[in-house]
Formats: sequence, structure tokens, C-alpha cells
Amino acid sequence: MSSLDIDFVRAQFPAFSEPSLQGQAFFENAGGSYTCQPVIDRLTRFYTQRKVQPYAPYEVSRLAGAEMYEARARMAAILGVDTDELSFGPSTTQNTYVLAQAFRQWMKPGEAIVVTNQDHEANSGPWRRLADEGIEIREWQIDPETGSLKPEDLENMLDERVRLVCFPHCSNVVGEINPVTEITAIAHAAGAFVCVDGVSYAPHGFPNVGDLGPDIYLFSTYKTYGPHQGCMVIRRTIGELLPNQAHYFNGDVLYKRFTPAGPDHAQIAACAGMADYVELLSAHHGGPISDAAAQGAFVHDLMRGQEVSLLQPVLDAVKDRNAVRLIGTSDATRRAPTVAMSLNRPAETVAAELAQHGVMAGGGDFYAVRPLQAMGVDPAQGVLRVSFTHYTSQQEIDQLLEALERVL
Repeated sequence: MSSLDIDFVRAQFPAFSEPSLQGQAFFENAGGSYTCQPVIDRLTRFYTQRKVQPYAPYEVSRLAGAEMYEARARMAAILGVDTDELSFGPSTTQNTYVLAQAFRQWMKPGEAIVVTNQDHEANSGPWRRLADEGIEIREWQIDPETGSLKPEDLENMLDERVRLVCFPHCSNVVGEINPVTEITAIAHAAGAFVCVDGVSYAPHGFPNVGDLGPDIYLFSTYKTYGPHQGCMVIRRTIGELLPNQAHYFNGDVLYKRFTPAGPDHAQIAACAGMADYVELLSAHHGGPISDAAAQGAFVHDLMRGQEVSLLQPVLDAVKDRNAVRLIGTSDATRRAPTVAMSLNRPAETVAAELAQHGVMAGGGDFYAVRPLQAMGVDPAQGVLRVSFTHYTSQQEIDQLLEALERVL
């Protein structure tokens, strides 16, 4: 496999040629990525040429609907699922909340859901609230030293009452990549469905959800170089089993069942630009020229290869530093390039110091209060988080390391 052509990649992102951003190294990608040009082009075209109610018989409306369908079909193909198994919603948080309401109606008091304390609150809080309905909430707890989830601990929690197991593909502060297929197999063997929060993983390469095996997989497109939407894969078996949450007359359409609000037509259409970007990268690097899932897998591996090579020096630079606790593993091959550090002073002030050196990073709890508390980190003091993705350059990594040397 060829290595990633970083110059070609960065040429697809207008932010890197924007004068006001020159000299600023962006290391808060876990909060949201820069948007690629194909997405911007599609969003602009929709707002200027297609901004009518879609699916009517006149031509511009037909084209608007066709662009929305294209986005769903092409992204579903990359994710390895059927077109109608992919839904768009306003955000992953909102999508998860709607799902939780469907499970609330479907489940009986005394039945159980497994959640973790490794999650961002969006994939934990909505499920935990179902305890008010008599549903038992069981917490799969992380190792307080490493932040890891151990599959064998989950096995000991499962019985015939568990209906759903919820966990992240990787945490937005721990960063370690969880073995989704292994965990899913464990849950399925016990008769439980699986819901995976992929928000912190998908920016580093779209996963083939069909191959991974979970019943539900969620991520946010504003973190995968797209507009502010939430993507939600719901496999047919569970999607048709759960009660409809949309208008009653949409209940027989799988991709509409869990999106009660009217969709953002333009942003859905613009999501096809993410598929355009995958195709561009695959073609430029000699990857597959057809088969969206194969293109997605090829680009996924390109992205991960680039990220791992840049990540290991960052981990090495901070893992043994005095007054710094690296959260999660120091092995770049086992984690996403989302690096959280617990310091001996408020993290937000350190992030502000980094900004003086042209490094855009964040400090705080990042809605990951539960894992931080479980690892003995005061959420009020928070963690310093530097996060990047495949479009980050070696020069920016050098800028980050120099800045960290100065402020830490």
C-alpha cells in the first residue's frame, strides 16, 4: 500500500490555504474536523440550485431528492450496510436520545442494559435515564489505571435479562480502540443487541459496520470532514423490532423510523461529498476504482497508517514526563490520535498557553466526566487534549512537540 500523499490531502481542505489560519496548527480535531472541498461544493450547490422541498415532480425538486438519496446510498455502501439501514439526524446525541426512547417503549421493567463508564455522555446518559422506567442499568467499568474495557468483565455481567450492550468504538479521552467484533460476539451470544458509539473512531477511517457486526453504529459527520449531521446505522432486525418514533405514516420506512424531526435536506445532500473524498483518495493512491466498501477500507488503512506514524512520537514525548499523566495506552497502534493528559494545574489554562504558540487544542472534561472520575482525574481541572487526523502534517506535529516542551 502506498503512503498517504499529505500534500494532495491538504489540497482538498480550504482551511489549509485560508490566510487567517496560517501558522495555526489544529489539534482539536476530536471536537470537529475541517471540512473537505467536495462537501463544501455540494452544500453550496444545494443552497444555490436545489433549495426547494425535495421529492416533488418538478425538476429542481427531483434533483434535490436525488442528491439526498445519493448521500445515503453512497455512505451506506462505504459502511457496508443496506441503503435504508442508514439514517441521518441532527446530531449523534439526538439520535441516541431517540433510540433510547424506542428501547424504553420496547423493553419491560426488570430487563437490563449494559453501559460503560468509558463513554462520552451522549452514549451513556440517555440509556442510564431508563432506570426511571424500571430498566436495570449495569455499568461495565474501566480499569482505573489504564482506562481499558476488558471483554471478560462484560461476559460476567450478561444473562437472559440483558437486551442491549452500549459501548464506544474508542473513548474521546482514553483513545484506546475497543475490539468491536469480539465484544459484539460476546453480547450476541448472550442474546443482547449492541449499540456502538463511533464518534471518536470514524474520523480516522470509516468502518465497515457490516463486517464489524454491531446492530447500531453512530457517528457525527462534522467530525468526518462533513456538515453537522449525525449518521446512525440501524440494522434491519433491530430497526423493525423497535417501535416507530416518527410520524405514523413513515413507520414502514426504516431510515425514517428514528428521525422524528424534519431532516436538514442540504446537509444530508452534502454528506455525499464525504464519499467523493473517499473516492478521490482511493483513486489518487492507486486504490480500488469501484466498490465503495473496498474504497472505504483502502482509505481507512491509508489514514490509520499516517496517523500511527505521527502519533507515536507524541505519545513518547509525554508518557514519561514529570507532572503529566497520559490517559490510555502509549502504543499508537492501539489507539486513535486523541491524546488526553492529566496535569498538575487546570488544563484549560495550559491550552490557552499552547494557543500562544499557534497550537489550537482544548482543555476540560469533554463530556467524559465519568471516565475521568473513574481514573481519579478531577473533571473540574480536566485534561489537556491534543487530537489530530490524517491531514495533519509532520511540520504541525513538530510545532506541537515544541509547544508542549515549552508549556509542560
